[in-house]
Amino acid sequence: MSDQNLTDLASDGIALLRNEPVQARSTARLASLLDAAAAIIDEIGYERLTTAMVAERAGASIGTVYRYFPDRIVVLQSLSARSLGEFVEGTRATVLDSVHATWLDALEACIVAMTTAFRSLPGFRSLRLGDVLDVRPTLTAQSGSTVVAAAAATAISERFGLPIEELAHRLEVVIVVSDSLLSRAFTYDSNGDSKLIDEAMMISRAYLTGFYGDPRSS
Repeated sequence: MSDQNLTDLASDGIALLRNEPVQARSTARLASLLDAAAAIIDEIGYERLTTAMVAERAGASIGTVYRYFPDRIVVLQSLSARSLGEFVEGTRATVLDSVHATWLDALEACIVAMTTAFRSLPGFRSLRLGDVLDVRPTLTAQSGSTVVAAAAATAISERFGLPIEELAHRLEVVIVVSDSLLSRAFTYDSNGDSKLIDEAMMISRAYLTGFYGDPRSS
């Protein structure tokens, strides 16, 4: 994924705001509101989030919240866009990290990173890649899983030479399956059900090596 595409992705949430932050103080205030929303979502889920809760948790007035967010849906979209942008950048960095000797090592590291996000990234367990929200992004019709898969496919193809044809589609299958299993793994256990986590890894590995072979066996 190009730097421009990443910029567009990061802008999805900001484009919905009443006032785009232009000063460092405003940017910090916006970040604190989103951080507050993420903390609340961790506690009660995104369905019950209100703008009043965000204001109270952030120590801000309700007017400050409405200065940036016209309603709670835009809070959720903006938080999801921020999380997705960070996840895309992290996925690309993981794939390109020289510590991973094969594309399979890199893929497994990405699944570990997703598991870590479920476990410790505020708000991620509920919002995940944003695909659980009923509303669609305004600047792109792509789902979060599609965006992540495209970034991962480009990076894997660049570094390891896998043919780009169908790669993004197959990686999206892996992301969707892993997301479903990990979501279930963390539904009742904040540390995650280890059996379901292991199944997500095993299924992803078996699915992709069926197409591209096991690079660690050659």
